[in-house]
Amino acid sequence: MEAPSILVQKYHVAAPRYTSYPTVPYWDNASFDTEQWKSSVALSFKESNSTDGISLYVHLPYCESLCTYCGCNTRITKNHSVEQPYIKAVIKEWTMYRQLFDSTPVIRELHLGGGTPTFFSAENLRMLIAGLLANADVHAEAEFSFEAHPANTTEAHLQILYDLGFRRLSLGIQDFDPKVQLIINRLQNFEQVKKVTEQARQIGYTSINFDLIYGLPLQTVDSISDTIMQVSQLMPERIAFYSYAHVPWIKPGQRKFTEKDLPDAKIKQKLYELGRSMFTMLGYKEIGMDHFALPGDSLFKALENGTMHRNFMGYTHQYTQLMVGLGVSSISDTWYAFAQNVKKVEDYLDLIDSNKLPVVKGHVLTHDDLVIRKHILNMMCKGKTCWNFHIEGCIALMDGIERMQQLANDGLVELNSWCLTVTPLGKRFLRNICMALDARLWADKPATQLFSLAG
Repeated sequence: MEAPSILVQKYHVAAPRYTSYPTVPYWDNASFDTEQWKSSVALSFKESNSTDGISLYVHLPYCESLCTYCGCNTRITKNHSVEQPYIKAVIKEWTMYRQLFDSTPVIRELHLGGGTPTFFSAENLRMLIAGLLANADVHAEAEFSFEAHPANTTEAHLQILYDLGFRRLSLGIQDFDPKVQLIINRLQNFEQVKKVTEQARQIGYTSINFDLIYGLPLQTVDSISDTIMQVSQLMPERIAFYSYAHVPWIKPGQRKFTEKDLPDAKIKQKLYELGRSMFTMLGYKEIGMDHFALPGDSLFKALENGTMHRNFMGYTHQYTQLMVGLGVSSISDTWYAFAQNVKKVEDYLDLIDSNKLPVVKGHVLTHDDLVIRKHILNMMCKGKTCWNFHIEGCIALMDGIERMQQLANDGLVELNSWCLTVTPLGKRFLRNICMALDARLWADKPATQLFSLAG
């Protein structure tokens, strides 16, 4: 269902993407300390490892060149001698976490993100994974995945990681148009993407994801259409279709272009609607926010059976209570608390060398936080949530439901006394819907823009 332009304009406001609640700017860092964090990790592990297993996210920040659209934490260098010292530090950090566990960890999810994981040589990635798995068990339903740059991913990368248990690959494409690629400094052609995709499938990878972005500088309806037509020749199992987040006050690299180079809200809406329509015609099913999957993919099956989950790694088809983030800037989640590592590589390496967890900030969730988090996750993953005010005892939730009435009047949600359902029209505005429940944001509205624009 195409959204009326009046609603697009109305809800074209700064909004979080809700990979967590509370969102990072609203963490209570002042009352957080590392010892408290260690206790939370130990408790969460004890409660969940034997049943669910745990998730590991490893941040590999290095890139040889800066993609100017990128909002990730990166370190730009062509010096590959940084690889092994960084890997040894990540393995040592993992050893520190294992010392908090009361039994052997069971790895259910492992994801390599960046940066550019394929900046690292295939042999060094083998060293990393071997170090992480050396004193751990692998869950029978484990899923290992990694992000890759099509221009530097080799067959050796694919084969070695496959041999270590990886079956999912995510390729960052964004747009195939040469003018768009030039201004965002993300250069790879269709033939490179095709080669990596075909090699991965020949080796045995069962799920390949393409990352695409709409709203990039110089992007047009024609460039999006041409990009998706080329994607249709390869038919990845999943597509992430992200809205470009223009946050130059956070990422100075985005100042290579200005707002004048960006599609306005009306054009950006057309880009989104075109992409969504083309994916549907190709047989993809819409998954939560920003994602599309073919019916045979595990993410679509998880949506159908109600087991889809969302964490700092994005949407996943299985749930783990404990997610440990390793490496610079990584975020960990015990369900009861969040913690983030330092963002500078030098600080990270120094802390690891001093035998200290590199955690720099965090947040312990209150009762109200846990209630709101549950309902935001339900809306993000299931498009529906139900409540019982008497049992949950959360006035902040009641306030959020009252704010939701305006969205119900606009046809974005269906609302009654105990349940909320996102309508087909409302899927386009999922960030706005979740924001209505965001008690911390409404209690302390930012004076300056903290988040990218929704839509």
